[in-house]
Amino acid sequence: MTNSMTREGTSLMWWRKKCWLALALSLSIALLVWTQMGMYAIHLLFGTHLHINVFQLCTSLFRENSLLFYTVQGMLSGLIVYTVLMTIYHVIQQGVQLTKFNIRLAVLRDEQRTGQLADALGLEQGRLAVIRQEQPLAFTVGFWRPVIVLSSGLLALLNEEELEAVIEHESFHQKNKDACKLWTLRLIAEGLWFIPLTRWSYQSYHILSEVLADQYAISRMGTARGLGSALLKLIRIRMPMEGAAAVSFSGGSINYRLQQLLQPQQQPPVRLEKAALLISVVVLLLLMTMFLLAIA
Repeated sequence: MTNSMTREGTSLMWWRKKCWLALALSLSIALLVWTQMGMYAIHLLFGTHLHINVFQLCTSLFRENSLLFYTVQGMLSGLIVYTVLMTIYHVIQQGVQLTKFNIRLAVLRDEQRTGQLADALGLEQGRLAVIRQEQPLAFTVGFWRPVIVLSSGLLALLNEEELEAVIEHESFHQKNKDACKLWTLRLIAEGLWFIPLTRWSYQSYHILSEVLADQYAISRMGTARGLGSALLKLIRIRMPMEGAAAVSFSGGSINYRLQQLLQPQQQPPVRLEKAALLISVVVLLLLMTMFLLAIA
């Protein structure tokens, strides 16, 4: 029994490390590229010469006032402007969608059942909400104080053990602030579309965070029976939540999670495609080479 618990703990820590690796990779790439873009924008706007800026180095390789010089400068400026505008657009878009989403939830909120369930689970006010909705739904929504949302249809569909497993799963997302992290990773992936590693990081974190939440629920329940049964009941249920800062129990990675429950030793498919890896490596090597040349 002790050896089994030790193996489960080691497995959980291993998945956590992979999850954090995907998050750290995307954030590091975003910090590098956005910092360099900002430095180049300062150079263009104020004429400041920054000796460690790769974008400025690109233009310095060509004779000033030549056609190639203005062509490269225009392409780099266009890339920066497009990236900034796309990032701002997605921030505003998701902010608007989240606001509408929260308004809709407030209208559907069942105060009586919310209070009863929160008291039964020992949760503080504002951390859980039950909504009047026939469609079975379970998700965690919000940035800084995420809320677990359950529908009346879900409460009617699941038995006590299944419902407890779903709540434990969502409580992991709530504690880990996965909705906020996924929103950030998606923003980076859409803004830095020319570096496929960011898209891979977003997709990998999505899958891995769901597997981690499942493993957390199983460790809390002591069995995978309730979780597996709930997944099977909800496998055909989908909620269109693209763009909202939310993590759904029956999201797109449900097939991987069922496979993980049936074959715990098999790794989820988070391998990077060779083409995406090659493009990302070339872009990053180009940036790093220019950086080294600039400071040499």
